Amino acid sequence: MKIKILVLATIFFLVVASLFVGVSDVSLGSLFNDPQALNVFLTSRFPRTLAIILTGASMSIAGLIMQMIMKNRFVEPSMVGTTQSATLGLIAVTLLYPGASLMFKMLVSCITALIGLYGFMLIARRLPPTAYLMVPLLGIIYGGVIGAVATFIAFEMDMMQFLAAWINGDFSSVLAGRYELLWLTGILGVIAYLFANQFTIAGLGKEMSTNLGLDYGTIVSIGLGIVAIITAIVVVTVGAIPFIGLVVPNIISRLMGDNLRVTLPWIAIMGAGLVLACDLIGRLANYPYEIPVGTIIGIVGTLVFLYLLFVKPAHVR
Repeated sequence: MKIKILVLATIFFLVVASLFVGVSDVSLGSLFNDPQALNVFLTSRFPRTLAIILTGASMSIAGLIMQMIMKNRFVEPSMVGTTQSATLGLIAVTLLYPGASLMFKMLVSCITALIGLYGFMLIARRLPPTAYLMVPLLGIIYGGVIGAVATFIAFEMDMMQFLAAWINGDFSSVLAGRYELLWLTGILGVIAYLFANQFTIAGLGKEMSTNLGLDYGTIVSIGLGIVAIITAIVVVTVGAIPFIGLVVPNIISRLMGDNLRVTLPWIAIMGAGLVLACDLIGRLANYPYEIPVGTIIGIVGTLVFLYLLFVKPAHVR
């Protein structure tokens, strides 16, 4: 109980810091005396903080769903080609329909992300069940191929600046009116919680789930749809955020087990907290300039991923 209170207090501190840390001088007192500071707070700081929370929470949930469906703790959207497929869809719609609305871009990106995700699952099913670590390695290769195609097209069509913005998450451009799509990820997180028990059962495998009366195919389709839509929305709005869906569910699973009804809220909270912390590091490490949060998370996520690979949980003998 004390640990949970400490975690919540830390998250609260990070939220407050995110609201008031930045190049512009915004303090609690200035909000009541300085109209310009209030304007910066309402149009930039507050939307940015909400965007960070929604992104961290939703990407953590997406990673958890993927891990349960694939019965593998070392996968998440950016490691199985989902993020790369969403980016490829964005490039295609930008080339073919430059004046497309944000909603249309998100729709195309969702479709390509879902196609990429299903493609990976079809390939992964050919691996032996015991090849546990082959799945993430296959995902890295699969995502790398799709990413290479996207890079080639972007290079040939002089779109490398667009591609750089989509593949490296950054919250510095988040303003009021440009992040509201992320509220959909919050709704999807609630839907994921409603299906938490079903996802837990699906994690036991197709045969066991069917024996327990679960419509395995439907639940898997719902889960993959949630993952694809969340990934596409995040890529369209702020760019790709790697490793969050890998790191946070594994940490919470080691501490609290695999009952999604219990762990999913804490996974969302920890995901939001981790992205908040990395975003603050990016703001302060080279102040007054910013390092994209995707870069910071990439470094942190890589180190944690290596830790998860080589260090067994404490209860394993």
